[in-house]
Amino acid sequence: MEITEVRVNLQDEDVLKAFVSVTFDDEFVIRGLKVIQGAEGRFVAMPARRKRDGTFQDIAHPINRGAREYIESVILTEYDRAVAERDAEMDGNRRD
Repeated sequence: MEITEVRVNLQDEDVLKAFVSVTFDDEFVIRGLKVIQGAEGRFVAMPARRKRDGTFQDIAHPINRGAREYIESVILTEYDRAVAERDAEMDGNRRD
């Protein structure tokens, strides 16, 4: 299973840093992942829905540590790239 595309939609919030969509093998998309700034650093939250009792249940999630680490690594790398592009664009606009 290979991640073939990552789309990052940056958010200007303290905790929620981005919404992310991930495509696997150019065949399967998962939307609604989030880059979250937690107390111990950034992490990727899987798409979830709120149940009637108020708790959350993941809609899709990796079932082993290796898959989670792979997905998180690729997403956070793309998130960092998107932030760098945004910052470079903002710096360019300030110089104009």
